[in-house]
Amino acid sequence: MEEKKKYKILLCEDDTNLGMVLKNYLELNDYDVVLERDGRLGLAAFQREKFDICLLDVMMPNVDGFTLAEEIRDVDPDIPLFFLSAKTMKEDVVQGYRLGADDYITKPFDSEVLLLKIKAILKRNEEENRINDNVEFDLGTYHFNPKLRELSHNGQTHTLSPKENELLKMLAEHKNDLLPRERALKKIWGSDTYFNGRSMDVYIAKLRKYLKDDTNIEIVNIHGNGFRLVAP
Repeated sequence: MEEKKKYKILLCEDDTNLGMVLKNYLELNDYDVVLERDGRLGLAAFQREKFDICLLDVMMPNVDGFTLAEEIRDVDPDIPLFFLSAKTMKEDVVQGYRLGADDYITKPFDSEVLLLKIKAILKRNEEENRINDNVEFDLGTYHFNPKLRELSHNGQTHTLSPKENELLKMLAEHKNDLLPRERALKKIWGSDTYFNGRSMDVYIAKLRKYLKDDTNIEIVNIHGNGFRLVAP
């Protein structure tokens, strides 16, 4: 029987009591929760670990929730993100959505309603990922099937390793555009440490070797930012 995935939540809440109550409630409902009590620590946790959803208080010390959301969105524009806030003014709610929030929940709120919202958006993301898993790519004279982990060229098929496959898929999804280095490291390696960065460079070199038979294809290093897969 396939083991059920345990989703990981980043919860940033400076109210100690509310933070612990929410953490315990979500853990009782089978979520893995990392609780941080200010935005600076929340950002450090996000950079260090891989999360499925972020729940952010707006008014926090050191780094506020809006600023933290901007930092998170720079790294991962797709991760579900909720604001939990006592700020109920229209301009605050509008700012939250403009920063890319999936929901803006005003305090006090019902924990059961929050739980249902979390379940709904994670289910939606999972369905979108399943659809994306079936997408195939034509890269110049190559054909890439991520679901089968196959890269084909002139009748020859090479089976990619899981990391090679994930990295090429992300590059293909950003074809002729920038794939931010930090985003790829977070999604595939789980964190953007120096050693993971060096590991990714090795995988980039492998992919360049696999794609070398089409001179119109190139993986360009955008120094300090990431990579761009140039392909017809």
